[in-house]
Amino acid sequence: MKAVVYHGAYDVRVTEVPDAKIEMPTDVLVKVTSTNICGSDLHMYEGRTNMEEGNILGHENMGKVVEVGKAVTQIKVGDIVCMPFNIGCGHCQNCESGLTGYCLTMNPGFAGAAYGFAGMGPYSGGQAEYLRVPHGDFNCLKLPEDALEKENDYVMLSDIFPTGYHATELARVMPGDSVVIYGAGPVGLMAALSASIKGASKIMVVDNNEERLALAEKMGAIPINFSKAPAVEQVLELTKGLGADKGCECVGYQCCDKHGTEHSNTTMNELVMSVKATGCIGVVGVFVPKDPKSKEPLQQEGLMAFDFGNFWMKGQCIATGQANVKTYNRQLSTLISAGKAIPSQIVSHELSLADAPDAYKHFNERDNGWTKIILKPEMQSSNKSATEK
Repeated sequence: MKAVVYHGAYDVRVTEVPDAKIEMPTDVLVKVTSTNICGSDLHMYEGRTNMEEGNILGHENMGKVVEVGKAVTQIKVGDIVCMPFNIGCGHCQNCESGLTGYCLTMNPGFAGAAYGFAGMGPYSGGQAEYLRVPHGDFNCLKLPEDALEKENDYVMLSDIFPTGYHATELARVMPGDSVVIYGAGPVGLMAALSASIKGASKIMVVDNNEERLALAEKMGAIPINFSKAPAVEQVLELTKGLGADKGCECVGYQCCDKHGTEHSNTTMNELVMSVKATGCIGVVGVFVPKDPKSKEPLQQEGLMAFDFGNFWMKGQCIATGQANVKTYNRQLSTLISAGKAIPSQIVSHELSLADAPDAYKHFNERDNGWTKIILKPEMQSSNKSATEK
């Protein structure tokens, strides 16, 4: 089968690899019809992780079931399914508690497993023609009858929509709250959508990318461009000097200042300043325990200079971590089916697998117009570098 394979920093190639296949009686084999490029894929693309060369990328996957193992009873051949990026066993203490992002059995020695991701187990990614899904009954979400009609919406259930929603859950967003979201990338935009679904009275999105801020504004948020004036000052002005009730971090350890220089503590410290006393902050941007290629000595060890004094004095709370996708994906699926949520509004490109190397390059460079990319393995590559939506 064809797949997007990691060959080192800034080097992904579409190559022929052995077909994915059923390996365990509980496995499901899916023919991939949509698979997204995620912002967290870029950490690996840039060589900032321990991703091994030869691995298949891709953890945001959707497709049609073409084969099931002998022990699979609920998922059937022909079902259209979306897979959470987390891989859970369904029966460990964490999975039974709904903490499927921290499964204790699928990646021995570490709490959590995922498709095509550094340090998250030996599982191939889904930027390929086929994907093996372990514990298929547990890890496949069977989609409603409108799955093909709204495919670009439903594929977002694999990661970014639940992750954006998770940010608002970690921040304890309630109806009427004012919310500040750092990052207008796909996850930040989904956090804005989720805050709106929850009834937030004021949603502010901080970034310096005008196109992405325009999308946030289109979704009902107030855009804050930190390259024009300090974000904290703008948030305080919009909240009568009090700060936002809640905050969401949707950038991660490669956040930058207005000059484009990385400082891993920037968003965290600004959230402490821009969220009110006793407010809560939800952190879903990726932070890593080691980043040896960082230019910051602290960040190389996974550390940061955090403004704990102000954080403590303001009585704030912080909750962190990847989304337990299965906690949210069924309910969010219902919102999509009912037309109450349209996460595909952020999609900028639908491309073939063959276009993936070019797409990674554009997405990594934050080129204008490259907001969210869906790869379609069944699509034939055109003469153009991209098919714009």
